[in-house]
Amino acid sequence: MEDLGDVLAQAWQETLDMVGSLDATGLRTPTDLPGWTVLDLSFHLMLDAQRALVALADPRPGPPDTDRVTYWAGQQPGLPGADDHAAYVRRAAAAYTSPAGLLRHWADTVQGALAAVRHADPAAHVATQGHVLVLADFVHTLVVEAAVHRLDLAAGLPDAPSPPAAPLRCVREVLDGLLGHPVPVGWDDATYARKGTGRTALDAGERALLGADAARFPLFG
Repeated sequence: MEDLGDVLAQAWQETLDMVGSLDATGLRTPTDLPGWTVLDLSFHLMLDAQRALVALADPRPGPPDTDRVTYWAGQQPGLPGADDHAAYVRRAAAAYTSPAGLLRHWADTVQGALAAVRHADPAAHVATQGHVLVLADFVHTLVVEAAVHRLDLAAGLPDAPSPPAAPLRCVREVLDGLLGHPVPVGWDDATYARKGTGRTALDAGERALLGADAARFPLFG
């Protein structure tokens, strides 16, 4: 299995490279998150790297109260504060004097967060989003967040490269974990990520294959 720090570095750097290659029109392209452009979502992803820096700078004694799978059980669409966060992201992204400034800030924050991950105590516990996790599980949640939002970013970009495979395998691990068994539908990892998080609706055939489990979708959002 790949080292999770390496998978996170791949996920973040590939996304940075993809967004960094876009012109002004591309940065204004809508994503799969309603009302968010590529630039808006880039700011949100920078906040994830910032959150990692903060968490790793202040390790906790533990014990963990969640893991890489159960962490996502409470992450459902329409949570309180989601609209306020979206409005903040849009205002903050627009406050930069140029997109290049935001992208530089994002890249610098990513490099700092990755360095913190590499130097962290493997036995450490960290606090984030009201939970305490062991280090590896925390990094796994960052990979899953990055992988799902990488799909969101590329939704309106017809020339976007295929997403890296390793981060999407982490998303499948979470979705199967929440479901309680491997999904009985032959989706590739990217399709499963979209279906499992509600980005793409289930069709009638998929609902038939899933049976009673269809009512549990989206598994997280």
